[in-house]
Amino acid sequence: MATRKEDKARLRAARLEAEKHEATAARKRLILGYGVAGALTAAVLAGIVVVIASSGGSSGADTPAAAHVDVSTGSINGVPPDARTGTPPPAVGNLDLKSAAADANCVLRLNLPDEGHGHLKPGSSPPDYHTNPPTSGNHVATPFQQADGAYRQMPDLINFVHSLEHGRIEIQYAPDLPEADQLALKGVFDESPSGMLLFPNRQMPYEVAATAWTQLMGCHKYEGAKTLDAIRDFRDQFRGRGPEGQVPINL
Repeated sequence: MATRKEDKARLRAARLEAEKHEATAARKRLILGYGVAGALTAAVLAGIVVVIASSGGSSGADTPAAAHVDVSTGSINGVPPDARTGTPPPAVGNLDLKSAAADANCVLRLNLPDEGHGHLKPGSSPPDYHTNPPTSGNHVATPFQQADGAYRQMPDLINFVHSLEHGRIEIQYAPDLPEADQLALKGVFDESPSGMLLFPNRQMPYEVAATAWTQLMGCHKYEGAKTLDAIRDFRDQFRGRGPEGQVPINL
């Protein structure tokens, strides 16, 4: 018959064995938990990458330098950059915006009504802007405003209207404008690209236009050096003057 001392020893051994099994099971659960957490983290990170990619965001690492795209000012939004080499423009011949616009047969519409500052989700339908090209109004939310740079295609309206709010100047041209004339406009853009956007606009009634927040210059015909003068004067007068135009512009 087992003594009391032997019973205690047997119970203690059983308890130690049970504790050993529980510790092993707990360790397995912990390892499994780490594995599940790692898988979830990887899935979340992958989801973030997919969202960024689908939104058109980009680090700009693969953007040609000649397009002067600056992703610190917004997003590329999937619009291909314009890496063509622009034609260096001649010296400015007329430094007065109003007379330069008149010489180039461009219409100036200055100090237009402010149509609003509300934010829209990316891909939203644009509001009924009162000017064409638009110069103000509700637009895409940050950070999807179109980044400074030259583009080969027209960005979404709500994206480039937000850029205007940040004091940007946008040079726009009809897609069927002759290549030589497009390169002349690219040359004006290239000489001082900070705070500037350049892109074709298939919807506007002008061959060339320049816009700022609540400011519009529309040119029904491209008139060579005269048009370039007017665009540079418009740029120099209104760049950085949007309601959020305190964004630094490196001239």
